[in-house]
Amino acid sequence: MYYILRKKKYFIDIMKFLAQERLKKVIYPKQKDIFNAFLLTKFHNIKVVILGQDPYFSQNQAHGLSFSVSKGCTIPASLKNIYKELNDDFKKQHAFQHGCLKNWANQGVFLLNTILTVESKKPNSHNKIGWNIFTDKVISMINLYKRSVVFLLWGKQAQKKEKFINTNNHFILKTSHPSPLSVHRGFFGCKHFSKTNKLLIQNKIKPIDWFMQSK
Repeated sequence: MYYILRKKKYFIDIMKFLAQERLKKVIYPKQKDIFNAFLLTKFHNIKVVILGQDPYFSQNQAHGLSFSVSKGCTIPASLKNIYKELNDDFKKQHAFQHGCLKNWANQGVFLLNTILTVESKKPNSHNKIGWNIFTDKVISMINLYKRSVVFLLWGKQAQKKEKFINTNNHFILKTSHPSPLSVHRGFFGCKHFSKTNKLLIQNKIKPIDWFMQSK
């Protein structure tokens, strides 16, 4: 999908900006990881979209998947809350070994941040370099060319993308962001994981094994 959009002027401008920034600053994720969401979840396989904000801004955490961190990293607070809700939703006490969500991506969960890069230790530092134009187009393409995708919109920034989604063809589940600041405003108890699987099954789509983790 991004192979089509990368020919657009705004995308070329983003790449030029990042190349210049990397000469003098530390940018996350690494260049090779920026588009992991697109590489791990092929367009034809997208079943679920989980929108994040911008990447984690500390060393070695971000690797191109929303909410996910590289193996060996401490599990961030937001992801701990996601795991807690997942366990509560399915009435389990699963001990998650790490915070890498590649196995979700491999099953068709498109883990897309609305902003794909960030300067080290400066959250939201790349929110005005053009990424929102890019991710708006991505959501619009999924909306237009796919059917029965479940969009999980957690928090106000993700919910801004709602206007690009036709609910006659897709499903939207909304609640607060899983960060410690807002998790008690609706995220805990939302049961989005079981609701997602029910919607997929109703539409004859294989559900997600949310508890599968790569070794």
